[in-house]
Amino acid sequence: MIKRTLLMLILFLFSWTICSAQEVVVYTSVDKIFSEPILQHFEKETGIKVAALYDVEASKTVGLVNRLIAEKNRPKADVFWNSEVTRTIQLKKEGVLTPYKSVHWDAFPKIFKDSQYYWTGFAARARVLIYNTNLLSDKNVPDSIFEFTQPAWRGKVTMAYPLFGTTNMHVAALYSLIGPEKTEDYLRGLAANETLIVNGNSVTRDLVVEGKIPIGFTDTDDANVAVMKGKPVKIIYPDKKGIGTLLIPNTAALIKDGPNPQNGKQLIDYLLSRETESRLAFGESAQMPLRSGVKKPAHMPDYSEIKAMEVDYMEVAAYIKQTSRFCQDVLAP
Repeated sequence: MIKRTLLMLILFLFSWTICSAQEVVVYTSVDKIFSEPILQHFEKETGIKVAALYDVEASKTVGLVNRLIAEKNRPKADVFWNSEVTRTIQLKKEGVLTPYKSVHWDAFPKIFKDSQYYWTGFAARARVLIYNTNLLSDKNVPDSIFEFTQPAWRGKVTMAYPLFGTTNMHVAALYSLIGPEKTEDYLRGLAANETLIVNGNSVTRDLVVEGKIPIGFTDTDDANVAVMKGKPVKIIYPDKKGIGTLLIPNTAALIKDGPNPQNGKQLIDYLLSRETESRLAFGESAQMPLRSGVKKPAHMPDYSEIKAMEVDYMEVAAYIKQTSRFCQDVLAP
């Protein structure tokens, strides 16, 4: 009886080990509608079951980052697939991540990856302008975001509250690129010019789509939804002759001491593959491939064609708190 019980226990432990070896746990801030199909393809191709924790609208990336920090001493996740980069850099500083040089690491431009292999960027969104073609003609749209402090644009521009999300990152990128003093002068100019501050990029898009305001700041994923639905809007990649357009890459990072590190590495390799970047490009979120030779929609420009803003994402991340404090005082809705 004892031998039989011992045998059953050994078989149970063996089967549990096999099952757990065929699993990977991923936390992702990418909207479930976009990330889940990618993870399902990975499951189908590898046989490794994906246990995914998706973001919730209330907390977005910040909630997942705080959870990963809280779990630092007893990690439950193997991979963090983030929809941006500054919070991934925060996790690196907190000691939550561990280096991993993917087989695809060399295929990506230097600007979009960590030199110590803690994270790799892929499939970027861009900070763009969206304008209503019934209210503005092509010849009257601005070439640069810096034109919006001029009297001609008073009360005609909208943007998301820059305390959070990609708008916050955009402001931090300006701090890094042109300096805090010039950035703060620009933000004061936007406020003085009656720029409409709203609660989110999708709200900005909808106001422009509805013709309530001519032009606004948003991201390519939000703007593309309106374009695909045939709304009277167009997209501008601003500052081609100046500082360029900010690109916000997805990032893939391996969690330190995660339960399934080898499967985690395999998932990261899959996320960084040509196939994944292509699927994200053709999806509704229209995320721009960052490696060359990836199939994408004909209307989607190559990142090199739009003049990507040349920023140090580590430095951008370092400015996040400073930009938040200033924006809370100057651009509160």
